[in-house]
Amino acid sequence: MKLTRHNGRAGKHGAYNPKHNDRDFELGNSEHIDEERARQNIYWDCYQGFRTQDFLGEDGKPKLSFEKIEQIYYRENYGDYVDAQNERNEQNRHTERNRTVEDVLKNTKTCPEETVYQIGNIDASVTGETLCKVSVELMQQIEEKFGEQVHIIDWALHLDEATPHIHERHVFDCDNSYGEKCPQQEKALEMLGFQLPDPDKKKGRNNNRKMSFDAECRKMFFEICDKYGLQLDKNPEYGGRDYLEKQDFIIENQKRKMETQEQALEQISMKLEDAEALVDEIAENAYQKACEVVTEVVSEETRKKDIEAVSEYRDWYNKPERKVTPDQRKLANKILDHVETKLNGLAKKILKKVQEALQSPAVKEQSQNEIKEHAKRSLREHIKLMKQKSVEQDKDRKLTDLPKNKQQNIGIE
Repeated sequence: MKLTRHNGRAGKHGAYNPKHNDRDFELGNSEHIDEERARQNIYWDCYQGFRTQDFLGEDGKPKLSFEKIEQIYYRENYGDYVDAQNERNEQNRHTERNRTVEDVLKNTKTCPEETVYQIGNIDASVTGETLCKVSVELMQQIEEKFGEQVHIIDWALHLDEATPHIHERHVFDCDNSYGEKCPQQEKALEMLGFQLPDPDKKKGRNNNRKMSFDAECRKMFFEICDKYGLQLDKNPEYGGRDYLEKQDFIIENQKRKMETQEQALEQISMKLEDAEALVDEIAENAYQKACEVVTEVVSEETRKKDIEAVSEYRDWYNKPERKVTPDQRKLANKILDHVETKLNGLAKKILKKVQEALQSPAVKEQSQNEIKEHAKRSLREHIKLMKQKSVEQDKDRKLTDLPKNKQQNIGIE
């Protein structure tokens, strides 16, 4: 038999929802779930401990669902970090970066990671009791060895589907530079002493501490199974086609496609930060150029309007119906010529005055900040639009290679 332990945080609909795990939905709507056998399921969370379907409230639901448990856990453990970070954002005038605890819980980087445990497949597998014993022992060892940074929040043993399996959800955390506890997987694993699989290569998707952590957990899982006398195929393939059942492989394939898309969106978001920094750099040059254009236009338009006013008065004064002597007409035209000359000369002085006003420190700083904020807001709106478009395209895409009951064989999503 094969031993299955694979992880994930999100699918096409965002962060995984624990409602599937504790059956917090109408079971009659799911063809792949046997309602009678659902009573045999076992559930555990860090606040209420163990329970089964027989130990529920009068309304047929647990006192606290897994979803509520995770909300409470994140609020109690990461609420201070979220509040403090929001205060720093406000001090730095970046309130658009403010988040709630719920945002952190739903973010695909900081939400709980979900691990699925399974031994065997639909054709042959261990009993639910055996799976529960070896999996719980593994979780206890994980808590004992890595409990400072790895916290198991809840898990569920499902006996009501084709193959017994367990969904377990945990979070990695550590103190940040301000001494605040926050979800931070890579840093937490570094603090636990995990190294990159290949220290000589750059850290990345195929070379990170999480891979070392998973390898250690998998080794521990095999050792526990050996203790229980389970004969397992120890082929080192992990997550490959031969490692999962056919439907599981299809699911993993689809997940990889979605993860690739999500990573592309994350890269776009990272580029947004770079673009914002670029806006800061070019704002002054943009403002200087704008000042040049504005002052030239203001000066030229002001001079034109004044010249037009003098010209109109000249035309009016020189009309035949004006009862003036030739000498008066000549004197008036001479004065008006002088006025036009003066106006042309004042254009340069006006230009200088306008430039000085626009270059005053107070006006310059305020104007540059307005340019930056407008540009950054436009960038953020553009990124948001791109993400929404990507999500909509993903929803419309038909997963024609999945069977009708989709990925519910072991309830990954």
